[in-house]
Amino acid sequence: MAFDPQLAEIRFGSGLSPTLAPVPSVGTMLARLQGPDRAADHFPIAKTDETLALVRVFAKLRKLDRSKRGTPEAKLAAKTFKRFRREYLQQRDLWFRQLVLRHVTTQDSLRERLTLFWADHFTAKGKNRAMRPLAYGYVESAIRPNITGRFEDLLIAALTNPLMLHYLDQFRSRGGNSALSRRQGGRGGLNENLAREVLELHTLGVGGPYGQKDVRQLAELFTGLSYRIEKGFVFDERMAEPGAETILGQVYGGGEPKLEAVLQVLRDLARHPATADHIALKLAVHFTQDQPDPDLVAALSASYRDSDGDLLQVYAALLNHGSSWMPELRNVKPPFDFLASACRGLGVAPAHLAGWEPKQIRRSFIAPLKLMGQDWQSPVGPDGWEEADTAWITPQGLSARLRWAMAAPQRLVKDLPEPLGFAQHCLGARANARVQFAASAAETRSEAIGLVLCSPAFQRR
Repeated sequence: MAFDPQLAEIRFGSGLSPTLAPVPSVGTMLARLQGPDRAADHFPIAKTDETLALVRVFAKLRKLDRSKRGTPEAKLAAKTFKRFRREYLQQRDLWFRQLVLRHVTTQDSLRERLTLFWADHFTAKGKNRAMRPLAYGYVESAIRPNITGRFEDLLIAALTNPLMLHYLDQFRSRGGNSALSRRQGGRGGLNENLAREVLELHTLGVGGPYGQKDVRQLAELFTGLSYRIEKGFVFDERMAEPGAETILGQVYGGGEPKLEAVLQVLRDLARHPATADHIALKLAVHFTQDQPDPDLVAALSASYRDSDGDLLQVYAALLNHGSSWMPELRNVKPPFDFLASACRGLGVAPAHLAGWEPKQIRRSFIAPLKLMGQDWQSPVGPDGWEEADTAWITPQGLSARLRWAMAAPQRLVKDLPEPLGFAQHCLGARANARVQFAASAAETRSEAIGLVLCSPAFQRR
């Protein structure tokens, strides 16, 4: 293995910075990952409990607005709800700003990359205006604190979070023989969404050793998993299908409390060899290339199995494998990573960005992301964002990147850097002759900076 500090920041981090020294070793990367989460401390984002409290206020004011229609209080109620709804949705923009600032300022950028990776692996989103801001709390509560532990703990945290239960309609699922179904004459029914995605996306993988019977049995076992806006996660015994279920030949439930059976099946799925293979391939693709070295995938899978899914051990195997340090940049940065690394490369001042209003954040970041093909926190389905480079190399996506690169830097920094120096400090040894020529030949400084940001050397990692 030939460790390269500049490549470490580009491939495994948020990019090179003019003010922060590249990480000096794999040992330092892993040590920082295990240390305090300083980026989250410096730029806090609300967790699930806080975002649920806002959802409660949203629901209360919406109910009041509807109940007062046709009365003398209608105008005030409508105005109050409209103002809160606007401020509530604007809060998402401010949390997005915090997220960008974490990428710009951190010396532990592997943590930021892993948080994005696992948040995408466990994709969940709000399906209405009230629930959409919960996506930030979900990542802060379920994903980020668990990325260095065992995969089973991350899996359980994600699947018992209210946002996941909302997104995959698990809170509506109940057994046909449950107490609630019997009381209501069989109304309602089983929902297989969560069970299917757990097997297909989160653990065993699309080609995993399971069938439709396993999906249905797991769905029956999951009945009772729910949430309340007032309480967060709950296990509702009234909705739970009684008796035992059999998943992958193993019997769960029937004796111990149903929730314990649910947690046990998740632990067993997390430790399954097919899950090791699935996670290993996803990590290798994400951090190296669309068609990764089979030996790298095998090493990651072996590390996962040998450690019972200890993610820190898997990351160590990734960072210590020679294929992880191939000098060629193969993967195209997804839009958010492109914007974040550009801000980091420009040395955006936190105090400057912290002063931006929600409207500026939407105009300069969130709206361009959508044009680039990444509607932030709104992937099309539970499989998250595409890993394949072809998903991002599209005429519209490239056009949006070019327009952003030419216009945004002037708003992000007070004085644009000298182009050749910028190319050197944001690309290091990868500022090849073509990049240097583009930086020196452009008619204006802003054009030169834009051309560097649009170069293949900057667009890949």
